[in-house]
Amino acid sequence: MPFSNNFQWGVATASYQIEGSPYKAGGGSSVWDMFCRRPGAISDGSNGDVACDHYNRYQEDVGLMKSLGIPNYRLSVSWPRVIPGGVGKVSEEGLGFYDRLLDDLLGKGIQPHVTLFHWDLPYELYLKGGWLNRDIADWFADYSQIVVDKLSDRVASWMTLNEPQCFIGLGLHTGQHAPGDKLNFQEVLLAGHHALLAHGKAVQVIRARSPKPTRVGWAPVGAPSLPETDSAADIDAAREATFTTKYETVWSNTWWNDPVFFGEYPSAEVKLFGANVPVPRAGDMEAISQPLDFFGANIYTGDIVRADPITGEPIDVPHPQGTGRTIYHWAVMPEALYWGPRFFYERYGKPIVVTENGMGLSDWVAQDGKVHDPQRIDYLARYIGALQQAADDGTEVDGYFLWSFMDNFEWYEGYKFRFGIVHVDYQTQKRTPKDSAYWYRDLIASNGELLGSAS
Repeated sequence: MPFSNNFQWGVATASYQIEGSPYKAGGGSSVWDMFCRRPGAISDGSNGDVACDHYNRYQEDVGLMKSLGIPNYRLSVSWPRVIPGGVGKVSEEGLGFYDRLLDDLLGKGIQPHVTLFHWDLPYELYLKGGWLNRDIADWFADYSQIVVDKLSDRVASWMTLNEPQCFIGLGLHTGQHAPGDKLNFQEVLLAGHHALLAHGKAVQVIRARSPKPTRVGWAPVGAPSLPETDSAADIDAAREATFTTKYETVWSNTWWNDPVFFGEYPSAEVKLFGANVPVPRAGDMEAISQPLDFFGANIYTGDIVRADPITGEPIDVPHPQGTGRTIYHWAVMPEALYWGPRFFYERYGKPIVVTENGMGLSDWVAQDGKVHDPQRIDYLARYIGALQQAADDGTEVDGYFLWSFMDNFEWYEGYKFRFGIVHVDYQTQKRTPKDSAYWYRDLIASNGELLGSAS
């Protein structure tokens, strides 16, 4: 069956990964600019100073989206491009970029879906404590108001934060991402609490300042566990594992989503984390749990579990030997787009929007001038097919945003890996749609009816 007629097909990008750094255009620096200057931080020694030069080439890129029949585009706004110091003076040039971008998108029939924060924290705010400083929730609300006041008359939906598990966990706990800190777990959870509070205050701003009704959500990492078999016991075990944390880690579905949707931290993890758990102030949880319209989920893979034959508790099961892997070594598990949306919909009761899904490869322009990526086409057909099955079985699925529209700066891996359906030559900035771009164009045009074919 095809998807519903109002299903949102789209592509996604992030500001720092494609635009070129704001400080190159009169804006401010972000923690990623700082991190990229650290020797050895980025595996190929690169940075986001130019990236895909989208800041100067956005009209070409929007025209390419139109030619490929892309109806929805998820983009993020760069906080230091809009407010170079994070607080204070607004850059009219930086804010004007997004103003022009949205006009161009709408002029070509493409609906903008805006993420307020996709990891590029202003460097000046990092010097003031960053996410460890409780004031950041108000700083983020003020920044959100500026963006919302300028753009909200043209935005189809808003997302507040992208993957707090990453910018808090990888950025502040393990140090693999900017700013590269390795804080103790109590500090990490405190920073996470401030991020949640920033999310809630941003939702309040969007609701209060938008001139028309708008859809609001957020986009955490979606990390589902998958049942080894379709037995009721294994399904129950996978559901339990999806919402259970066994050790001190921010890689949890419930730690982030329960406060947002239920207004409280999960009791099992509060007990597990003990004295490390932040103590909310009066009104914090009410602010964090502002009503949302959809559950955005970035889903790429999943772990496998089976039920213990005696206790029924989840037992981890290794991926079968020879399981397909992306260039990131993530297991190719299409079932993740069945069970992830299903479990999240069951628990949180909100329509699911897959805000990221895609495959990293090392592809190149062939001698015929084209980019052939059959693995990506097969990957997408399998994953989106699983998502359609979830919808058929009762999960309310509102949209799918493919990651990514174009190859880009892939964080600490630099430019080694390519997730795009459009190839970017970083020396010439030439864009070349890959075979997968044309396949996705045709899939959108059919509203999913071509899912049975991987060619």
